[in-house]
Amino acid sequence: MLESTIEKKKTDDTWRIFRIMAEFVEGFETLSKVGPCVTIFGSARTPKSHPYYKLAVDIARLASKNGYGVITGGGPGIMEAANKGAFTKKGTSIGLNIQLPFEQHPNPYIKTMLNFRYFFCRKVMFFKYTSAVIIMPGGFGTMDEMFEALTLVQTHKVKNLPLILVGREYWSGLIAWMKNTMLKNKYIAAIDLDLLEVIDEPEEVIEYINTFENAKVVSENFE
Repeated sequence: MLESTIEKKKTDDTWRIFRIMAEFVEGFETLSKVGPCVTIFGSARTPKSHPYYKLAVDIARLASKNGYGVITGGGPGIMEAANKGAFTKKGTSIGLNIQLPFEQHPNPYIKTMLNFRYFFCRKVMFFKYTSAVIIMPGGFGTMDEMFEALTLVQTHKVKNLPLILVGREYWSGLIAWMKNTMLKNKYIAAIDLDLLEVIDEPEEVIEYINTFENAKVVSENFE
């Protein structure tokens, strides 16, 4: 009985490896062809009537106007708003949907959709093919994505990316805690806080990303 259980586990693990590989292959094949993009994170619970929903639409519209595709988690709320902004400007609108016990339905504004079973495969796709990460107000999932991005940039595991927090009122308490608790206890360095830029106006968000991209091109030309 024990031996059969062990054999079944080995078989399950083998098939799991193939499923993981398939998610990576499909993601790499699809996203490597789409051109420069920005990733927009935020709460799935944000209603359409909320100012943050409209703000996400406006940011995504401007991103599309400036030649960036928009990548989101593919669900409702802020994700839907960002895809909608790209969609209405006839831009590249990408959704990376995740399979959850409570099913997350993809929003109707996605032009290119990828479905993921594994969070870690999905995260790789969020960060590998993006020129910037825009983080709007959200819950645990948004916090997870924000700190993942911070950690990857801080440890130089990904190229240096602009990490933009949108919603100064929402994020001010967290920023203060980082300064007054994390920094005070020397768990982070002062320079680590410079990895985050807090911007509220859509035009300023895109201008910051463009400046970052232009500086990167100049740097690459002189290497």
